[in-house]
This record gives sequence, C-alpha cells and structure tokens, in this order.
Amino acid sequence: MSRRILLKTEVESLPRHVAIIMDGNGRWAKLHGHPRIYGHQKGVERAREATEFALEVGIEVLSLYAFSTENWARPQEEVEFLMKLLEEYLAAETPVMVEKGIRFNPIGRISQLPPSTQRMVLEAVKATDNNQGFTLNLALNYGGHAEIVDACKKMCYEVQRGALTPQEIEEVTLEGYLYTKGQPPLDLLIRTSGELRISNFLLWQVAYAELYFTPVLWPDFDRVEFYKALLDYQKRERRFGGVRD
Repeated sequence: MSRRILLKTEVESLPRHVAIIMDGNGRWAKLHGHPRIYGHQKGVERAREATEFALEVGIEVLSLYAFSTENWARPQEEVEFLMKLLEEYLAAETPVMVEKGIRFNPIGRISQLPPSTQRMVLEAVKATDNNQGFTLNLALNYGGHAEIVDACKKMCYEVQRGALTPQEIEEVTLEGYLYTKGQPPLDLLIRTSGELRISNFLLWQVAYAELYFTPVLWPDFDRVEFYKALLDYQKRERRFGGVRD
C-alpha cells in the first residue's frame, strides 16, 4: 500500500512525527482468557506492524512508549519477562531495521536497564546508526519528567565548564539536550485503550501536538486503526496559538 494510494491528495498533511502510548495489553489478555504476558507478546506484534505502516506511508519519526520509569513497580516476574521480550524483539528486528533503513533510537535512562538488555539496545543503535529517512524512537525506562531533569543537568554541566551561560538558555537550547534532539516536532500523539491521559510521555514535545484517544486496546490497534488516526489528524486545523482567515 503506497503513501499516495493510502492518503491520496492528503499526503502533504501527513504528520512527520507520531508518538503512540501502547496501552491495554493486560486488559486484552484478560478479555481473551490469557495471562498478561500473552498480551505483551501480541503488543510486540502490533509495534512491529505500526513501524512498518509508518515507514510505508512516509512518516519520518515514530515514537513508541514501551517501558516507563514507573513500570519498575510492576511484579518482578512481569518486568523480567518484558526485558526478555525486548531482547527477543531486538534480536529479530535489528537485521530488518538495517535492511529497511530504519534508524533505531532508544530514549530514556538506558543505563539503568539490565546489562544484557543494554548490550542488545546499544548493538541495535550501532547497527542502524547510518540509516536515514525513518527513525524509530523506542522509549525504554522513559519518563517525561526524567527527560527534562536530564536535559537540565546537561545544561548545568555546560554552564559549569563555561560552554554555556544562563543568559543563553532559551527554549531551543533546552530542546537540544532532550532525547529527541534534532528530530521534527511531535505532530500527533495516539493513546490506545480508552485512557485519557499522557502518562508522563514526551511532556515537552507534546506542547502543540494533536491528541488522539481511542478505546481500542493496543493488541487490536492494526493498520486500519492507525489509518483512522491519520485521517482524524488531517481534519484538524493546527493554528499553534495563531488565527487563520
């Protein structure tokens, strides 16, 4: 399915950067009589499909919320399973990303992940570092508050060593220290499962993004549902605080 066939004459209004809060794996599993881990497995399949779809239609950056700084509070068995699932995903998908020209960019406090997970994450980064045209941001041990704190710390270090003065700090300066530095602004944030909150995801970046909430649980969020979100986005009038005639 080409970009032109999918969106016809609306190609010019396609979002450059889309983020998804992939919510509802556990509830989906319960509804289908399976343990939570089965829902996470199906969720990985949807993440793969969403990435392929975004690449096909011409989106430049896709940011997926995979594991938050708060998710460590989940049962240890579930956390361990999620880390293993992530490693299996990277083992399978890194060659695919290399082949398809996808640049893998993990965002979050990666150094706090288990050593084996860190190693595979960094290997995927290295393997896809030269790819251009499409970026997959995978949020791992990510929190919007933590990202802003980390950015502020980096700026403080720059001030300490004389490379930056407080007077030079503007919004664009801080953006240069975020995990998403150099990327297009966030245009569309999608959340599945019917929850109406942002859950500490891309707090700085979401300032002028369009928000799309759907009751569809993440394992059921297929290409058709993604397409619906894009169509809804194209109906929005984005004024960024201004007025249009």
